[in-house]
Amino acid sequence: MNRDAAPHHPLVQRLIDARQITDALFAIVKPAFLYERPIRERHRIVFYIGHLEAFDRNLFDQRVCELPAFAPDLDQLFAFGIDPVDGGFPTDQPGDWPSLDVVHAYASRAREQIDHALDGLADAARLGRDGPHAEAVEQLLNVAIEHRLMHAETLAYMLHQLPLAQKVTELREPIVTHAERRSALTSMVSVPAGSTVLGMSRDAGQFGWDNEFGEIQIDVPAFEIDRHMVTNGAFCEFIEAGGYREPKWWSQKDWAWKQAERIEHPACWSRREPGDAAGRDSNEPGRAWMLRTMFAEVPLPLDWPAYVSHAEASAYARWAGKALPTEAQWQRAAHGAQHAVSGNFDFRSWDPQPVDAYPDNVSAFGVEGQFGNGWEWTSTVFGALPGFEAFPFYLGYSANFFDGQHYVLKGGSARTAQCMLRPAFRNWFQPHYQYVYAGFRCVRP
Repeated sequence: MNRDAAPHHPLVQRLIDARQITDALFAIVKPAFLYERPIRERHRIVFYIGHLEAFDRNLFDQRVCELPAFAPDLDQLFAFGIDPVDGGFPTDQPGDWPSLDVVHAYASRAREQIDHALDGLADAARLGRDGPHAEAVEQLLNVAIEHRLMHAETLAYMLHQLPLAQKVTELREPIVTHAERRSALTSMVSVPAGSTVLGMSRDAGQFGWDNEFGEIQIDVPAFEIDRHMVTNGAFCEFIEAGGYREPKWWSQKDWAWKQAERIEHPACWSRREPGDAAGRDSNEPGRAWMLRTMFAEVPLPLDWPAYVSHAEASAYARWAGKALPTEAQWQRAAHGAQHAVSGNFDFRSWDPQPVDAYPDNVSAFGVEGQFGNGWEWTSTVFGALPGFEAFPFYLGYSANFFDGQHYVLKGGSARTAQCMLRPAFRNWFQPHYQYVYAGFRCVRP
């Protein structure tokens, strides 16, 4: 955009800021490895370089401004991501994709075309709040911003699985852990019976995705909930007790998945080699494990949240004699939380912090850390709120996943943008996807 022009509209500036976040993320990957597929359920990394710009171009064209097609085949190629359930993994090869020069040229030209059009809109003062067209443009800009910021997080999941030698690792962070305190991290707090609100009203005057609208008030009976997220140390106890070898803790589908994929521990965990000098001789649960962070392999921090799939979280909860919270229970427990004050979110770090690192991130009932440091699985199947209406310009955003095979997550992780910490926001993933920065806490009546 023209840097000498008048200041950008705040939403246009937010889009520029979001681009800087995703550009920096791609820069982590050494160029020779941009055609890798770190997670088999996802496209190759190179797809997303084109996708983010193609999405914006396809979204804005004829809705915000006219953007004449210059590469319609690439507009289509980069249009949509994938989320296969129960097989159907992509089988493409690196040679099936355009060269990196072609992809970068497409992305650059699409961005320049969009910028020129948005500069024109700003000059015409059509991004104010003075008419229905302005309201529609603001909605579309918010969609573009949050779509990109969502990918800034899900791309981090992919890059996390990329071998360390294929990444630029100078961004490695110090490991913050106070594992000696972990015995104090297993308490529960009482949440009295009361009502909670899911979603928000269409006339709330703020941006939301289609699945957030349809405000509903739910009466929630009294329950207890973990004060903190379940830690790596606590999850180790489940593993050491044979939790991954005992079918009774797993649903039939989850057990079949675990057996077929030979799942024996969380995705980023690994056993130390025999004779490792870093505490291998200790019999304390957790001392035999290593954790792959974004940029290093480190001894498992026992007071960090355990990042696991929904299937693994559910099995742990049954073993512990508890359950995962419903979406309504989680929302009720978060009542009064000042979620934007402190916490591990908004790209502040690459890795988790101890689950008790932010005592100011607390609800009225004493539940700590519900916003940031890791999404939290619920037992609620992702579905529509009352009066659901799909966005006409993005019909499949939510509706394609109302299939009974995805579960609601709440809260946010270290790589979640602050704008998506709003109480109404609903994330979702399939239960056998281990790569989300997602942990959990348990409840009981």
